[in-house]
Formats: sequence, structure tokens, C-alpha cells
Amino acid sequence: MENGNRDRTKRVVVDHFGGPEVLRVIEEDPPRPGWGEVRVKVLAAGVSFTDAQLRAGTYLPGAPKPPFTPGYELVGDVEELGPGCSRLREGDRIGALTVWGADAERVCVPESGAVNVPADLDPGEVLSLLFPYMTAHQVLHRTAKAKSGETALVHGAAGRVGVAALELGALAGLRLFGTASARDREKVERLGAVAIDYRSEDFLARVREHAGGVDVVVDSLGGPISLRSFRALRPGGRLVVFGRYDTLRGGHKDWPAVMRWYAAIAAVWLWDKLSPRRRVLAYHVQKYRDRATRRDGAVGGEPMNPQWFREDFGTLIELLREGKIHPVVAERLPLSEARHAHELLESSASKGKLVLVP
Repeated sequence: MENGNRDRTKRVVVDHFGGPEVLRVIEEDPPRPGWGEVRVKVLAAGVSFTDAQLRAGTYLPGAPKPPFTPGYELVGDVEELGPGCSRLREGDRIGALTVWGADAERVCVPESGAVNVPADLDPGEVLSLLFPYMTAHQVLHRTAKAKSGETALVHGAAGRVGVAALELGALAGLRLFGTASARDREKVERLGAVAIDYRSEDFLARVREHAGGVDVVVDSLGGPISLRSFRALRPGGRLVVFGRYDTLRGGHKDWPAVMRWYAAIAAVWLWDKLSPRRRVLAYHVQKYRDRATRRDGAVGGEPMNPQWFREDFGTLIELLREGKIHPVVAERLPLSEARHAHELLESSASKGKLVLVP
């Protein structure tokens, strides 16, 4: 190992729930991998809205309590193998869906959930395949089982998951509608979708008028909008709910919005039980690790289904190489600017991925 002060490693820490101001960077000894883990030297870590939810304390039950390190995904090089590891080797480049813990110079991840990353690809672009594009791909193909010729409505169509869903939906032969702000109309239309201004237009009326309803709704927002989305479904339609975007205000938890979200989701699940011809489906790209493995320097989660994750990552890598999908890096910032990265989240949502480079 390196000598002197370079033996130390840095990571971002959330000491208490709140806005971007709660983020700070600490320095400590490098972590050691536990059973089934590999230690990774991080080359790129993503900053996403999910990180903001974790930071503010609005993420799903089971999420970490402070202090913890945010960071939902990473790309890096394997430095050390823990006991029980057999698939990876030192020097391998890997990607990992971490849920939290990625915003660090070195971190320990489960070998089982890691995917091999070609060394000639941009680590920042690959980050988008691990979360936004993986989410969109699995929502469309693993959960909704969308078929060519069907019609899909994508909420938040100008955001990172929304853009991925439009690109992948077009490749799958879907007829697409996307809700977005007026300023993003042209962007949504360039991706082949009918753009609907969520502020001035009624998406339910639009999809009924133009398509008689939709077969699939990709709903990363959740809450009250899910109720109207369910009504947009044709017989046999599927509403896939996997987000809670409207639960933050000014970077902090919005308790009234949280309560509205839970009330609306409870109602839409009841509608699902009462309407056998239309379905509500939940999607989770990740699972939490066992609490016994939660420690400083180790990540908090891994893919829900590692085998599917590896298969789908391979598919996305090929689409990237063929130039059929176009992940965009909005900005790259050093780890020391994690707070600033979180401050940029809202303004960068339609511009691409924010990347921390340790």
C-alpha cells in the first residue's frame, strides 16, 4: 500500500438529515473488504435525486440513519479481494449499484452485485447505465413487459430516467407520450414522443384524445399523479410506480407532500384490487444489504436481481457501443464539491448526469 498521508482516504458524510448544507467530507483509514466484498478505488460516483431523498430522510423505510455516506452508483477499479471472492480479480473495472456509500475514494461492494465494465468506456457515461437506463429498461421490459406497437406514457420525460425510457421505448417500437415542462417540449419531441406540458395541459385528456388511453405508464413521480395515470390505462394496461419525486421542497423533506404521496399510493393500490383489467406494479432496482454488513466504508445495497442486472447491463453496453442510447454527463465535480453537486441537482435534471470524480 502507498505510504504517508496517501494511506488515508476521503468520503462524503451526512451527519443529520437536511439540505445540501449537511454534507461534509472526512478523511480516514481505507476500509477493508468483508466476506464476499471487494474494495474498489472509485473513478466516478453518481449524484441523483435519490441521493437528495436519502440526505433529506424521505427515502423508503429501511434507508440509513445518519451518519452515512450517500452515493447510489459507482464505477471503479478493484483494489483488494475479501474472503470468499472468486469471480473478480484485482485490477478489474466494475460498476456497482450501491444505494448509498458510493461517494468516497475507496469503498467495499458485494462481489455478487458488481458488473464488469469495459475499460475503454467513459466511467461517467457508464454510471447512467447502472441506474437511470437500468431502471428504465427493467421497468419497460422486466416489469411492464412492453410490446412493440403498444403505447406508453412517461412522466418526468425530460429527467434522466425519463430520457432513458423514451430512448429505450423508441427502440422497442412503442408509441410514446411524455410529460415535461414547456421549456423541455422540444427535447421530448426530439426523442420521438408526443410532449405534454404538465403545467398547462391535462395529460389524461391528451392521451385519451390521441390514443384512447395507454398500455403502459412509467411513473417515477408517484403520489396524486398516479391516480390519474391509472385512469389513463386501457384494458390490460400496466402502471409501474417507482418514485416519489414530489416529497422535497428546497432540498428538505416536505411533510404534507409525503403524506399526500402515501395517501395516493394507498388509493391506487386499492383501485388495482378493484379493477382486474388494469394493473399497478411496483418496481425496485435495488435491495438493501443485511444490517450486519452496514458499516463505514461498505455500501448499503445491491441489485434486486443480480443475474438480471448483469444480463441487462450487457444489453445496455451493446446499445451504448452501437450509438443507440446517449447518456449525457452534465458536469463532473471533485469529491470535495459534493455539496455543490447536490445544490445543482434540480437545475441539472434535464441536462444529464452529475458525476463526482474522487
